[in-house]
Amino acid sequence: MKRTAYNHLSVIALVALLAACAPDKKEKLKELKTKQAELNKEIVALEKEIEAENPDSADAKVKKKEVSITEVAPKPFDHYIQTQGRVEAENNVAVTAQSPGVVTQVYVKEGQQVSKGQVLAQTENSMIIQGIEAQKAQLDLATAVFQRQKNLWDQKIGTEVQFLQAKSNKEALERQIASQQQQLEMTKIKSPIAGTVDQVVAKAGEAVSPGMPAFRVVNVSDLKVVAEISEAYINQVKLGNKVIVQIPELKKDITSKVTFVGKTINSLSRTFTVEVKLDSRSEFRPNMTGVIKLVYQTAQDAITIPVSVVQEIKGEKVVYIAETNGKQTVARKKVVTVDGVFNGVAQVQGLGSGDKVITFGYQGLNDGEFIKI
Repeated sequence: MKRTAYNHLSVIALVALLAACAPDKKEKLKELKTKQAELNKEIVALEKEIEAENPDSADAKVKKKEVSITEVAPKPFDHYIQTQGRVEAENNVAVTAQSPGVVTQVYVKEGQQVSKGQVLAQTENSMIIQGIEAQKAQLDLATAVFQRQKNLWDQKIGTEVQFLQAKSNKEALERQIASQQQQLEMTKIKSPIAGTVDQVVAKAGEAVSPGMPAFRVVNVSDLKVVAEISEAYINQVKLGNKVIVQIPELKKDITSKVTFVGKTINSLSRTFTVEVKLDSRSEFRPNMTGVIKLVYQTAQDAITIPVSVVQEIKGEKVVYIAETNGKQTVARKKVVTVDGVFNGVAQVQGLGSGDKVITFGYQGLNDGEFIKI
């Protein structure tokens, strides 16, 4: 019994001793790992120093990453607004009749060139012509009577009332004929502008009336692109601002200027209207889609880099530059601020003239890593 009790006491004492030593071992392990990490850092630093001092040394085992660079220099950088617009004719007119009537003849076809004031169609006018002819006959008689009364009055024969009555009759008929001739002229549908007949709506035998489009005439030599721009830029868009117009259908870029800036804001879209005049080219057509790139600001001494080389690391925008240290070249991380981006190019702050920005092989680089250009 005594022996058994003694054995139990020995086991209990051993367990207690091991339990007491366990925390010391954990602390020791933690301390060794910390020292190991510090030693690893020292080893890496020494390897880099050896590589820098003697790149041909057999002890130099740091592998160099191959990269490409671009040396930056200040240059002008345009800040653009890009939006979609449409090609419109400055003179795009729906031609209507001046008076109601039935079309008797159409003189033009679609695609035909017309001059300003040219008659496009004629409406029924026979009754007006008959009325004018009848009034002309009456006018001939009234003129003869007036002339006779005038001759008598000049000779002091007859009364003044007879003379004035003859004169009044003659002048009244002249006014009636002039009015009828104006009505006759209004039976002609005329083009108010020179241009091309884009659409013929009127047909012989059909009725027309004021406000009802009978033709559409377009002057394609005077075209513009109309676009809507956010009100956020209302104070930055000015007359004369440079604009690049892209017409996808033509696969062409045209350089022009802002020729009109709207003064009011659309209450629904919160935009204002901008117009850009196009030069006279036969390939432009109204209602074509146009993309406009409007320069609203130009930085004269900007540092620009490809936007693709800007990386975001831990909430910061960074790029890597190549820096020579003795015989070796290393990558250095630079924190930058992006002021604007257009066409894959970014204007940045944080770099200086002459900095060699790494444009290939920058992925996965570390600050201070050896590189090969």
